Amino acid sequence: MASVLVVDDASFMRKRMIGVLTELGHTIAGEAENGKEAIGLYLKLKPDLVTLDITMPEVSGKDALKQIVKIDPGARIVMCSALGSEQVVAECIKAGAKAYIVKPYNKDQVNDIIQKVLN
Repeated sequence: MASVLVVDDASFMRKRMIGVLTELGHTIAGEAENGKEAIGLYLKLKPDLVTLDITMPEVSGKDALKQIVKIDPGARIVMCSALGSEQVVAECIKAGAKAYIVKPYNKDQVNDIIQKVLN
């Protein structure tokens, strides 16, 4: 199982993702509410995986993704967003995200995507 950093500006979404990940047997390395916190925690915690919301204040998920991948090209980052915009998804994948989860998600979707990214 993986240690995961959960990043979302909405605390209820962080709690939901943490609940799903914990139920699936993963460990929560930490949580952040914006991209700036995410970058700092990634450096400090070195999690196996990051779930990263796209739309956040201060530093967006897309910008945090780019900075984390610059620091660690092997970073395993799964973007999460209610925005089903194919253009944004394509930009994130091109920038180094390994996968994408569209909100609202269910446990099976999260499990399938995380298993693919970890393997």
